[in-house]
Amino acid sequence: MYHVYILASRRHGTLYIGVTNSLQKRLEEHRNGRGSVFVKTYGVHRLVYVESYERAGEAIAREEQLKRWKRDGKIELIERDNLEWRDLSDLLV
Repeated sequence: MYHVYILASRRHGTLYIGVTNSLQKRLEEHRNGRGSVFVKTYGVHRLVYVESYERAGEAIAREEQLKRWKRDGKIELIERDNLEWRDLSDLLV
């Protein structure tokens, strides 16, 4: 399973979009300051949105698509399912 995810520094804060095949491991890396200078620099650690895909190519294409979106579109996507910008990492098993 592959995941496209959005991290935020806070509600309506700095956003980061990534793709991974191990969401828990990737979040741990981000929170320990590894894997992305951007995430480390801006303190972007709150998981606010996730989509899952069976194939890597689909996930990568979606990540690239989301990265091209304007900020308002990304915020609307997040708030469609997570109005409070709650950290969803506690829902991961």
